[in-house]
Amino acid sequence: MQEILNIAAYKFVGIDDSAELREDLRARALDMGLMGTILIAPEGINLFLAGTADGVRAFLAHLRADARFADLEAKESWSAAQPFRRMLVKLKREIIRMDHPAIQPAAGRAPGVDAPTLKRWLDQGHDDEGREIALLDTRNGFEVDEGTFDGAIDWRITKFTEFPPALKEHRADFAGKTVVSFCTGGIRCEKAAILMREEGIEHVLQLEGGILKYFEEVGGAHYHGDCFVFDGRRALAPDLSARAADASARASEDVDLNLGLKK
Repeated sequence: MQEILNIAAYKFVGIDDSAELREDLRARALDMGLMGTILIAPEGINLFLAGTADGVRAFLAHLRADARFADLEAKESWSAAQPFRRMLVKLKREIIRMDHPAIQPAAGRAPGVDAPTLKRWLDQGHDDEGREIALLDTRNGFEVDEGTFDGAIDWRITKFTEFPPALKEHRADFAGKTVVSFCTGGIRCEKAAILMREEGIEHVLQLEGGILKYFEEVGGAHYHGDCFVFDGRRALAPDLSARAADASARASEDVDLNLGLKK
């Protein structure tokens, strides 16, 4: 029986009280019996949590009572067991590390495309302006190996800080195309899209909510394999069910969500 609610959420917004927010959210999460990881940085918040539906939703209500997070959206999935082993709340320089300080997503988002629209474009083979779609996977190579969109571009990066130099090497490949960056839940593809626009690539969109929102809204159309997730479930199928994970995958506290790498 799928009794554990898992959520993934992030928001780029200025935070100047990180230490106080950390203590508040840690206490609230523990009170609600939640486990997982919350990252807090001056640029925003990133979280992966799991627990009872009542506990998770009470925590989200508390978080959204803060005006900075009132519109925070969460991707949901269910599991039979708790995929995390403890509750961590960490302070970071970036909630997703790119090492490119000019990127300030809180100052303005890159345009996005929702899942139904992207599916329609992929069905017809082009966007509504007739441009070819270039699907750019912004995740690490080991994540891509679990599954990705058909024909997606994969630069085999091993950490997100490698994305900016990879872009400089390949940016000419996108001439005349509509680039749709995507990732697990939206955070990396949002930063990636902003950087691509900064680099002068004209037609750039991010997949709103990432692969998880795509699965939720349209299933696995034009996608092959599963979606790697940074918890004990290891990967989710297009119906958002968890694939059986081996013991070596069940070590969420040994995964740094800020890097997407095992420590």
